[in-house]
Amino acid sequence: MAASITTEDIGKCYRIGHETNRRYPTLRDGLVDGLRSLVSRRRSDIETFWALRGVSIEIPEGQKVGIIGRNGAGKSTLLKLLSRITQPTEGRIRLRGRVVSLLEVGTGFHPELTGRENIFLNGAILGMKRREIERKFDEIVAFAGVEKFLDTPVKRYSSGMYVRLAFAVASHLEADVLLVDEVLAVGDMAFQKKCVGRMDDLASKGRTVVIVSHNMQAISHFCERVLTLADGKVVADGVAKDVIAQYVASQYTGSSNVFSESVGDDGARRSGTARFKSIRLLDRSNGSAAAVPMGDSLEIEVVVESPVELGDCSIGVGISDELGRRVATLTSLMLTGYYLALDASTDNVFVFSVASLPLLEGTYHVSLFLVASQKDYLDRVEHAASFNVVPQDVYGKGRIPARGQGTVFLNADFLARGGEAK
Repeated sequence: MAASITTEDIGKCYRIGHETNRRYPTLRDGLVDGLRSLVSRRRSDIETFWALRGVSIEIPEGQKVGIIGRNGAGKSTLLKLLSRITQPTEGRIRLRGRVVSLLEVGTGFHPELTGRENIFLNGAILGMKRREIERKFDEIVAFAGVEKFLDTPVKRYSSGMYVRLAFAVASHLEADVLLVDEVLAVGDMAFQKKCVGRMDDLASKGRTVVIVSHNMQAISHFCERVLTLADGKVVADGVAKDVIAQYVASQYTGSSNVFSESVGDDGARRSGTARFKSIRLLDRSNGSAAAVPMGDSLEIEVVVESPVELGDCSIGVGISDELGRRVATLTSLMLTGYYLALDASTDNVFVFSVASLPLLEGTYHVSLFLVASQKDYLDRVEHAASFNVVPQDVYGKGRIPARGQGTVFLNADFLARGGEAK
């Protein structure tokens, strides 16, 4: 299969200037600097910053590829290079076919023009001929769902309407390669589902789709292959679910002591407040929670220390799956109906006991939060611990619930009436 996109050791370098001991410039400063520049170049510290370096990828025709990574990893820079918005500092890019990019939704829209006029304007900017726009006009309008406001200036549109119209125009261009940056971060759930359906439709017709998003669930559903970028380099490339699980797990490692300082609800580090000291996971059947069989018990033991005696407290644990989706939340207040009191003279030990863990096979992460009177966070630790659930014949019939059949299994029975089991 021919490659739609090929990059060979591409890199993008920016020069960043720094001036020290410089107050805010005035008009006088500007005039003086202009005169100085005629005589000599003003000295400043120049830093070279490589947003991308040594990136070599090959994307076959018709493949659905996701690009993930932290903010500043180089994801948007890569799409801008592929879109020809900017040129690489080094390396080579080969693109096969017609490319359309949706990097900043609504770029090319004029706020004073109506939705109807902007469809033709934006379509022309993206490279569509007038006949092509006219032929697809009704389909674009129907997809965007803005029929009622078609002849209203887009400056009066809500942000959601604006986004829907922009995506509708771009996604109906007859392109061979579609590049999308964070379109799934905007709009409501129905629109996001519609976007994914449209991109699925394009991919089924042999189009190549490359999408950047922080929405791991959408990336996992839509993409068959995922690349992870970090510090401008490709650090992982493979099957979507495996790469996403590796990426999510990597976000919660690297700290030798996650319980060293308290974290408030504003994210700021705090001292002098009650805080989590440790966490321990136990499977009562084998003593370790490194690998918990489906349906086995799980105990989450939490130790809290407090510099002063506190009342009206509640402790909670959240369990998330490999994609970062919360699958369960337990709080002391929910399970007991009363608030806790924290002792200052000794460690406060609390245990959450799950008699039968209903989770399917996979890796799960545990987060902790400590709240005073259900209002203020005293402490919060994201992904304080992890455990693996391993398959087991939970129904005792020789069959094991498989991955991909959901997140949980149900303790259920089946009865046939009017028929005979064979």
